[in-house]
Amino acid sequence: MIAGELALATASIFAGAAIYVNVAEQPARLMLDSVALLTEWKLSYRRGFAMQAPLALIATAFGAVAYFGSGDWRWLLGAALSLANWPYTLFGIMPTNRALMAAEAATAGPSVHASVRKWGRLHAVRSGLGLAAAAVFLWALH
Repeated sequence: MIAGELALATASIFAGAAIYVNVAEQPARLMLDSVALLTEWKLSYRRGFAMQAPLALIATAFGAVAYFGSGDWRWLLGAALSLANWPYTLFGIMPTNRALMAAEAATAGPSVHASVRKWGRLHAVRSGLGLAAAAVFLWALH
């Protein structure tokens, strides 16, 4: 089933990118001074949003197509897990994103490190949702 395979591939790309941020990019950026940290986070956030937001929707759509083609509820569960990244981001992470985007790099202080650390913990949930969606799609394929 091609839709299911595409759902798995897209969810896996999302999960891999999200996990990369948590295990590689986030620890590295936290080593920077406050000005560099905020500057890097803003650039990274814009690029990450442009990539991850559509991936979550595409994985959701492929999961839904696989569900309607097969009637297997696991595709719908994987699609729901993938889609859950959107409301979680909007309601759970967006207040922190907005605060960081509004902060001025030139006047960034120690509170920026605390906010970016908080953002990393919040982002880890997105990694978990992506990994869970990919795992459910893999399960549905077998």
